[in-house]
Amino acid sequence: MNFYTLNIYYSQVCYKLLAIQEELSLKIFLVGGAVRDKKLNLPVYDRDWVIEGATPEEMIAKGFQQVGKDFPVFLHAKSHEEYALARTERKSGIGYTGFTTYFAPHVTLEEDLRRRDLTINAMAESIDGKLIDPYGGLNDINNKVLRHVSEAFHEDPLRVLRVARFAARFAHLGFNVAPETMELMRQMTVYKELQNITPERVWSETQKALTTKSPQVYFQLLRDCGALAILFTEIDNLFETPAPEKSKIEMNTGVHTLTSLSIAAKITKDVEVRFAILTHDLGKGLAYKSYNPYHYKHQTVAIELIDALCRRICIPKYIREFAKIAAEYHLCVHNIKNMKPIALLKLFDAIDAWRKPHRLDQIIIVGEADARGNTGFENHPYPQGDYLRSAYKVAINVSVREIVEAGFKGSKISEELRVRHLHVLKKWKNDFFKKNKMT
Repeated sequence: MNFYTLNIYYSQVCYKLLAIQEELSLKIFLVGGAVRDKKLNLPVYDRDWVIEGATPEEMIAKGFQQVGKDFPVFLHAKSHEEYALARTERKSGIGYTGFTTYFAPHVTLEEDLRRRDLTINAMAESIDGKLIDPYGGLNDINNKVLRHVSEAFHEDPLRVLRVARFAARFAHLGFNVAPETMELMRQMTVYKELQNITPERVWSETQKALTTKSPQVYFQLLRDCGALAILFTEIDNLFETPAPEKSKIEMNTGVHTLTSLSIAAKITKDVEVRFAILTHDLGKGLAYKSYNPYHYKHQTVAIELIDALCRRICIPKYIREFAKIAAEYHLCVHNIKNMKPIALLKLFDAIDAWRKPHRLDQIIIVGEADARGNTGFENHPYPQGDYLRSAYKVAINVSVREIVEAGFKGSKISEELRVRHLHVLKKWKNDFFKKNKMT
């Protein structure tokens, strides 16, 4: 559904809601992200509706179905869209779940909006299109500012991650976090509220941030407020890790990592690859602390750190496994033209390229983003990618059927396949180097 179609759809929805509002005598408002995205001229995919002045009993009597006993959300009998009663929240425990929800007919829309995190998310729109903006959200949109609604912001530690995610999402539009909001985030970090966020929620927000156009902003903002050291210690350590001695690289490993992540975000939307870039140099932090200024074998050191990080915040196995592969083998991609055919085959085996051919492009992008993530190399070409793709194309075209038809059986099939792989790769390498004048 394109942007134009979405707007037509929204107009049709509002027309239907106007009829529902008149029929059921309810005050219905569009709230939150849908209003924000409309004002930013962005597509609106998800809509949240709030009803003012009703009780659960009245909603049920009017044909709505209550979703949960303790939460005022209802489904319309015909459209099956969700409607929430206006509500407030009061801090009653620790962490982001430590709230008591209160809803009643006298709770106003303005009170409901006040409980939200940022002013740009605390706007509403009536069904006839009137903007309700009690906290200056539109002004902050025009000024490209992410600002907290009230001092109650500090009661929910998850908001630190949410603000960082919104900063990443809207960075390409020029948005920045208000200084006073940043100060609140620092205070929340100092008071150790972030430890109360469940691992699943940490990953949920992080995964969303990794899908944005500027994922590096998320991690930089968390570092600026002190949250990175608490939630992503392994990554934070990289900012204390200088470049290897005798290296021409001028930036520390943390800055290099985020620069590489920004490069990767321009190449691919693949979260597996983006996360792999984020963690590809984790071993350098531990290697440096172990008095290894040259970062020798940091690739293998990284594997254990990636495992620990991924298990701690419940990162899916498929993302974890590729991150470990990328950490261990990304340097091989850099040095690919110096690798012998047998080493190329071992690399294809290691990344499981025979069964998962998409891994080839993934590891190439990691290599390219890593190489271009250094000062002065941002726009450099990366011919290693074409070299590796060409080698793989030659190897994958070796026919297993021909080997079987030639009479090979059992383990002899794989042995012969290996021999033929090596043969075609040796010939290809000689031809490729001559054709491209590579030495």
